[in-house]
Amino acid sequence: MTAFNIVRFRVKPDQQEQFIAKHRGINPGLKGFRGGALVKTGENTFCFIGEWASFQKIVDARPLMIGILDTVREHLEDQGGGLGLTDPVSGEVVVKLPASKPKAKKARIKKTTKRKKRH
Repeated sequence: MTAFNIVRFRVKPDQQEQFIAKHRGINPGLKGFRGGALVKTGENTFCFIGEWASFQKIVDARPLMIGILDTVREHLEDQGGGLGLTDPVSGEVVVKLPASKPKAKKARIKKTTKRKKRH
């Protein structure tokens, strides 16, 4: 069953570009990883969202994900409240919402005018 992992980060001031650049260079090569996105959620805050083939694939990949985290750790600030540098959560999908379908473009009806013959 499809699963997602979400990790919240707080990046040190003036280090956002380096943090983003390191994510652009990541090719995780993790089994069961279907893709993900780094989302800027505030001035210094980001979330990573990853889609996986199953929750077990997330569990299996955790040691490798920690290795990936180690490559950006220097750019992170403690989030406070006992969270540390990251706030990770993960779980199986329980409801999948369909994408919205774009509205069909109305076909333009070409008006043809018949000219009256003048006699």
